[in-house]
Amino acid sequence: MSQTEDELARLRTIADYQFGAGAGSALFPPDEDLDVTHSTGGRPRQVRADAERIVSYGTDGRFTLGLEGGRRLVAALPAPAARVVVGSESEPFVRDGKNVFAKFVQSVDDDVRPNDEVAVVHAADDAGVLAVGRAELAADAMADFETGMAVKVRAGAGTD
Repeated sequence: MSQTEDELARLRTIADYQFGAGAGSALFPPDEDLDVTHSTGGRPRQVRADAERIVSYGTDGRFTLGLEGGRRLVAALPAPAARVVVGSESEPFVRDGKNVFAKFVQSVDDDVRPNDEVAVVHAADDAGVLAVGRAELAADAMADFETGMAVKVRAGAGTD
């Protein structure tokens, strides 16, 4: 195994641990040419495909999702894994990169905890990934609360 293949195998293992079984091969398919940038110390920093950021690898050993990474997770993992679902009322705001508030959350993966990376999708599921970000509340709190930020959105999908 070459250095790059070994590194990608390690990154796949981390993704499977963070997002669930199958996430690693969804984010980093073995047959795809991925661009991995590194820090001056040699640590992986970002993984890109076709100039789109899939993930960044933080110093805490966890990934932060790019929009492409969110799309790949949603396509590969069965619902509701790694997702927060919102309705039409908040869809345009979330798409523009605004945060998701608890009162607009229609459903959420039961395993979501604060600081987990999530994809935000529309209830109709035909709009694709609206945004990616960091959960601020646990899944049960998102479902129960009427106030408060549920997801701190990092990137909205805009109009694409």
